[in-house]
Parts: sequence; C-alpha cells; structure tokens
Amino acid sequence: MKVVKFGGSSLASGIQLMKVLDVVKNDDMRKIIVVSAPGKRFSDDTKVTDLLIDCAAKALLSEDTTEIFNKIIARYRDIVLDTGMDDSVISEISGNLTAILESDKSNPDQFMDKMKASGEDNNAKLVAAFFNHQGLEATYVNPKDAGLFVTEDHAGARVLPESYDNLFALRDYSGLVVFPGFFGYTKSGEISTFSRSGSDITGAIVANGVQAELYENFTDVDAVFVVNPAIVKKPQQVAELTYREMRELSYAGFSVFHDEALIPAFRAGIPVHIKNTNNPESTGTRVIRERDTSNGPVVGIASDDGFCSIYISKYLMNREIGFSRQVLEILEQAGLNYEHMPSGIDDLTIILRENQLDATLEAKLIHELTHKLNADFVSIEHSLSLIMIVGEAMRQNIGTTFRASRALSHANVNIEMINQGSSEVSIMFGVKKEDEHKAVQALYHEFFQEIEV
Repeated sequence: MKVVKFGGSSLASGIQLMKVLDVVKNDDMRKIIVVSAPGKRFSDDTKVTDLLIDCAAKALLSEDTTEIFNKIIARYRDIVLDTGMDDSVISEISGNLTAILESDKSNPDQFMDKMKASGEDNNAKLVAAFFNHQGLEATYVNPKDAGLFVTEDHAGARVLPESYDNLFALRDYSGLVVFPGFFGYTKSGEISTFSRSGSDITGAIVANGVQAELYENFTDVDAVFVVNPAIVKKPQQVAELTYREMRELSYAGFSVFHDEALIPAFRAGIPVHIKNTNNPESTGTRVIRERDTSNGPVVGIASDDGFCSIYISKYLMNREIGFSRQVLEILEQAGLNYEHMPSGIDDLTIILRENQLDATLEAKLIHELTHKLNADFVSIEHSLSLIMIVGEAMRQNIGTTFRASRALSHANVNIEMINQGSSEVSIMFGVKKEDEHKAVQALYHEFFQEIEV
C-alpha cells in the first residue's frame, strides 16, 4: 500500500484534478489519498487557505464576509464545473463554511483553526466525489472518525501516539480513501491544525499509521534541486537524500517539503518519494534512511532570510556558571524563540527571526541583557540571511568548511556567523541579506559546477 499526498497546486483546477486521477489510476497500490486545499492556479492567484484566513479575520472583527465567502465557494465551483460533476458537493461545502462562520468565536485561535482546516476538509469531499464520478470507488474520511488525535497547540499541533494505532483501520476500507491534510482533533473534540503546509505532516502520519510501503508526495516540481532554481538557473536534481539531509534543507529554506513532515515516516522507516503531478514519469527524489555518498560532500544548499543576530560580549564568559541559562531565561520572558546560538570564549551570538522584534522590545532586550548579565557589550544586527550546506558525506571529506569559506571570500561575501552541528551533516553561514544570492551562487559553483564538467 502507498499513501499519496497531493499539494495545493496539484488540486487547484479541474485540469489538475484530471492529472491526479491519472496518477491514482496508474498504480493500484495508491490506496490512501491525502489532499491539501486548492492552491494557486497561476503566479498571481490566491490560495484558498489564504482566502479562508482573510475571511476568518473579517468574521472575528464582525466585518462583512459575503464577498470573500463567495470567492472561496467560486474556487470550488470552478473545479466542479471543469470536471463535469453536478454541484451537490458545492451545496455541502457552502453549508459547512456557513456553519463555521456562524459558530462560536469566543476562542479566536480555535475559530481560526476551524476556518483554515475547512480548506482541506471540503476539498477532500470534492476529490472523493470526483473519483466516484469517474468510476473509482472512493470514500471521504474525516480525521476525527479515523482517530487522528492531536495536541491543543493551535497552528502547531503534534500528533498523539495513539493515533497511529487508530489509523491502521484505514486499510480496511474498500476502494480509495480520501483524507484531508493539515489538521486533527483534540481529545475534547476541537479541530487543531499543524503548522502551515502541514498536509505533508498528515501524509507522513497516515503512512506511518497504515504501515505503508511508500509515502509519495506529489507537487509541482520534478524533484528536489540541489539549490533554489530562482537563484541558480537549471541546477542539478537530487536523486536521493537521507531523512536528516532533507529535514535540514527543508528547515533552511527548501519549500518542496515541510521540515516536520519527515519525522513520522522516518520513525516507521518508510521511504518518501517526491514527484511531479504534471510530469509523473520523472524519477523525482527519494528520501531514505541511507544513501550512497560517493558523489561529493554536499548534497544541497539552502538559504532563507529574515533573521537577526544578538551579539553578547563579556570577558571570561566561559568561566561563569549558568551564563547561557540566564540568556535563555531573558529570551523566554520576552516570548522569543531562537534558531542558533554559536559561542566563543568571551562572546555569544543568538540567531532569531527578526519579525519577533519591534523597536520597543529590542531596546528592552538590549537593556536586560546588558544589566542582568553585566555584559561588556550587546548589539543587534538585522537583515541577515542564513545559508546551509548539507551532506552526510561531509563527515568523511576533509576541508569542506575551508572550501565553502574560500568560495565566499572569492565572491567578496563577508561571513557574519558560522555554525556546524555536532552531527556534521550541515554547516550554517550567516551573511548580509543583500549577499544571499551571490553567496549561494558561489557555493554552487564550488561544490556542483565542477561535477557537471
């Protein structure tokens, strides 16, 4: 049995839905289909999830939602019309969304999760109806009925262990199972969503629960590329990645796959195959436990912007017991999450998402870090990008950090921060945002262009 997840771009129109049908019909092992909400049909289009978020925000502010409600229903109706189905499923979708909009709004987070989850939930109903219309037996299954239970962390839910045993019963359905991604239910019966793009997570959870042979993730690209094609033209494709490599790259900016989605598949030892709905014959990228690492130390380069650094300097910091703990307490009291914390003998750098800070909080943070820690110097630097080079083979290849640093130096890119994890699977460089593309191109030239020759 294979679990197959289709992303929003694969389900954005009736034409795309016909491609999905062909993919499903082409392999009898594809029994469980996990779906996202309809995505963009073209570059300037709006995802249904974003429309739902806007609609929920208006409802919470007691503003008129008629116009945006009609836009949402129109997206589903267009798909139905394109596929030649009758509009009975549209009446069901319209009724469901109306009921949510009229429901209790005393808990805004809970209400927002219900609205967001309706995108996937209603699309699963539509896709199941479409399969049946095309002569394939298909059943829509709600996560609550399937026993997919999660924590109450709205927009950041975690699956509860008992869910895996519950989901095994999905194997008993005849025909296809169509399962909505992105959300589960709390033990109290409320909807709680995973983080954004969480349908990938649902697919991996379901694959684990039913003990699938393979988890296929269909998107709109042929494979994972070694670097962002928007930065480097026609980069190499990656045939195989390990779970750790894919997770590192996803975290650092690869948008093909959600960085949390691999954990359930990894724990069950289920390979993940990333493929293209628009070109299903392409070999795609397989994510597996182990791979051949003879093709060089680096398998991919990822980058992301929107970071800032907090630099703390204090003489003999390394001899002060509890110094790092005090720093973390100050961050916790300020409600801040940090990404990395490289340190030296007398200094410490904290990397965090800069959208967590405003001018007031920044001034308060500098004051508290300076006075509570008796620091010699504290500063915050904005507009940083993090660039990560990833590869299991770096552990067996001497000089990878030297080669990367040399490449950045030759490109006149100043390294603001460098950090290598103890696993030696990745090296992180912090650079100025304006140098991000130049740095990625230099690293690609160093580690991949010579391979092409």
